[in-house]
Amino acid sequence: MAKTALVPVADGTEEIEAVVIIDVLRRAGVAVTVASVMDRLQVTASRGVMLTAEKDISGCVEEAYDLVALPGGIPGARHLAASAALGKILDRQRGSGRLYGAICAAPAVVLRPLGLLEGLRATCHPAFRDELPGWEDRRVVVDGTCVTSQGPGTAIEFALSLVALLLGEAEAEAVAGPMIPGPCVMTETRR
Repeated sequence: MAKTALVPVADGTEEIEAVVIIDVLRRAGVAVTVASVMDRLQVTASRGVMLTAEKDISGCVEEAYDLVALPGGIPGARHLAASAALGKILDRQRGSGRLYGAICAAPAVVLRPLGLLEGLRATCHPAFRDELPGWEDRRVVVDGTCVTSQGPGTAIEFALSLVALLLGEAEAEAVAGPMIPGPCVMTETRR
């Protein structure tokens, strides 16, 4: 049976993070549900990209997921934080020992206020580090069933970490291979 994941989205969600999480998980064969926390399925992401969810978040409350992964972005993360339905899902996720994660602003804006980072090491976008006591300056932090990451530039690493935790290192490496992930190297262009 395929592993399942929930990726909630909202107006102002960071589109790179949302799309990378969804894409990488689906490449690994994870059954991903994209759910809107807005009052409609289509949302406008932080840079104007239109994303269409498959479900309203209220339709996900009674479902059990192997993973809940939150993209960041502002005001997207604030919209996620305002969703009572998503709060219930996340609380149940941690309580049942299942995997959850967040990237960019979402660890500080969503997970911390819900108490989901209590006693855990975590990271987030550096702009929000003052809102995250114990912030770690690392691209991805895994602590138990919680995974956090810093932002759009770390989205592939974040998503591959989720695949590794769900399906094992070998599957993460198999998914990563064709994508050719690696460090970003800036080179000078000569004219």
